[in-house]
Amino acid sequence: MKTETLYGIHPVLEALKAARRNFYEVYTTQPKPSKRLAEVLALAESLKIPVKKVKRSQLQSMTGTDMHQGIGARVSPYPLVELSDMLQQGNLSHDDRYFLLLDNVLDPHNLGALSRTALCVGMNGMIIPKDRSARPTPAVSKASAGALEHVHLAQVNNMATTIKTLKKNGLWIAGLDKRADISIFNSNLAGPLAFVIGGEEKGIRPLVKKQCDLLISIPQKGSLGTLNASVAGAVSMYEAFRQRNLNMRP
Repeated sequence: MKTETLYGIHPVLEALKAARRNFYEVYTTQPKPSKRLAEVLALAESLKIPVKKVKRSQLQSMTGTDMHQGIGARVSPYPLVELSDMLQQGNLSHDDRYFLLLDNVLDPHNLGALSRTALCVGMNGMIIPKDRSARPTPAVSKASAGALEHVHLAQVNNMATTIKTLKKNGLWIAGLDKRADISIFNSNLAGPLAFVIGGEEKGIRPLVKKQCDLLISIPQKGSLGTLNASVAGAVSMYEAFRQRNLNMRP
């Protein structure tokens, strides 16, 4: 039976709330847990999940990090979804469909940060390639503050082919490219949309870029090269969110 060890208060809590993984054991190093930690342990116990006290060195060995915040959980692997299921979500109208495609994003912290923003703006799903991409590991869940546990994430063999499938299903594909002449703030990002964000160094690969309906850039001043992938992604996703929810109250 394949398992992995989640760690950190938010990842374990959000995984318990999401109820998408099987939980086998929860571990804590704290004889007197903080209020936040006690709430997570109480939730685990209410769900009949065994809670075990372990030494800090043991938990560090299990998780491979000392950033575990005194809690870990042995769980089933991250639950990927199929692209076809993502496209056929029953409660989704045609115009509301909103997806994020990550091409060559290799940094786990960027994948985590992008997952967190995607959840906040109501993305219906994220798509990453099986090769040349960060994986949805416990480190990514930690970087996302547990948001990854709620995100519908698909891995695909070929991103360019996947974009063709999305287009056949009526989605408009917008790629983020620092060299593009069209500003994101002058683009129509309402309606069925998939954003493509490229990797930290090379951006979107040429074959993937070729499949985009629109290439847009984020205006900036100063001599610094570009925003990093997670910040550029956040700016893009929130501009689309603003356009798609103009009448939304805070």
